[in-house]
Amino acid sequence: MLKKRKRAFVWAAFCWLASTTYAFALDVVNVANVSRTLFSVPLWVAQEKGFMRAEGIEATSRILDNAETINAQLRSGQVQIVMGTPEVVMMDGYKGGSLRIIAGNTSKLPHFIITKPEIKTLAQLRGANIGILSEKEGTTYIVRDIAKAIGLKPEDYKMTAVGGAPTRWRLLKEGKIDAGLQPFPLSYEAVDAGFNNLGAADSYVPDWQFTSINADDAWASGHRNVVIRFLRALKDGRDFMEANPEATAQIAARELQTTIELATRALAEAKVMKILDPDLNITQSGLKKVFETLQLTGDIAADQSFDLSKFTDLSYLQESRLPRN
Repeated sequence: MLKKRKRAFVWAAFCWLASTTYAFALDVVNVANVSRTLFSVPLWVAQEKGFMRAEGIEATSRILDNAETINAQLRSGQVQIVMGTPEVVMMDGYKGGSLRIIAGNTSKLPHFIITKPEIKTLAQLRGANIGILSEKEGTTYIVRDIAKAIGLKPEDYKMTAVGGAPTRWRLLKEGKIDAGLQPFPLSYEAVDAGFNNLGAADSYVPDWQFTSINADDAWASGHRNVVIRFLRALKDGRDFMEANPEATAQIAARELQTTIELATRALAEAKVMKILDPDLNITQSGLKKVFETLQLTGDIAADQSFDLSKFTDLSYLQESRLPRN
C-alpha cells in the first residue's frame, strides 16, 4: 500500500513538473546580427537583463558577418528576426517578396573613413582597395557616394566584399585592404593603433537608414504575438540603455570585446549623434535615400515610386506600444 502511494506521489509530482515546464515554455526566436557592433547592444541588453524572458521569449543571437547568408537564413526560416541592413528587404519587397522591415534600429551612419597609416588624405584613396560588407548592401553604396563626393570615379578605386566592421578592421591591420568604414569603438581603436580617421561618413551621406529590424512576413504573420513581444522586450532594452549607461557600457564592452572606457565613449557619442533610435522608429528620409540609391544602381526600376507599404509592416511595432494586458 505504501509503495502504491509512493508511486502515486511520484507520478503526481512528475505530472505537475511537466505541466509547469510546459506552462513556462519560452518561444525561441533566432536572431541574426550582421556583425559584432554597437547596433546589437539593445538586443544584448534585453537578453542579459531578462526582458526577453519576461516576455516569454528565448532570443538567440548569431553573428553571421555576411549579408547574403543572413537573408538566405531568414528566407529559409533558420532565423526569424534580423538586425541588419534594409537594402535586400527593400529590393525583395519591390519584387513582390515577403521580406519586411518591422522596426528601425540605426537611424544614421555611425561610420568613419579609416585608412592605413600611409593614406593620410582623401585624395590618396585613389587606387585604394576598400573593404565593404557585401556587394549589394550597406557600406557598398555609402563608399560610392563618398568616392563621388571627393572626385573619384568607380575605376579609380577597388571595393572588396569582406564582411562586417570587425572583419574589416582585422584585414586593415593585416594589410589586406587599404581602407574601410568603421563605427565606434573600432574607429577609436584604429586611431590609437596608428591608423587614420579621415572623417565621418554622415558628412557625405546625412540621410541613411543603416540598420533595421527585419522579418519574413511568411513567418511573422503567423507568429504575430511573438513578434510583438520581441519588439516590446527590445524597447525595454533601449529604455534600460538610456537609464543605465554604466551598466550598459559593461555589457557592450564584453560583447564588443573592447574596454569599458571605449564602450562608454561610443555609447555617449551614439546618443549625441542620435544613432540608435530610442523608440525603434524608422526614418522615412533615410529609407528614401536608400531607395533612390538602389534605383541609381538598377536594383529597383527607375519608374517605381517610393512606397513604404511595399517593404515595411510597422503594425507589429505599433501594437507593441499598446499597454500590456
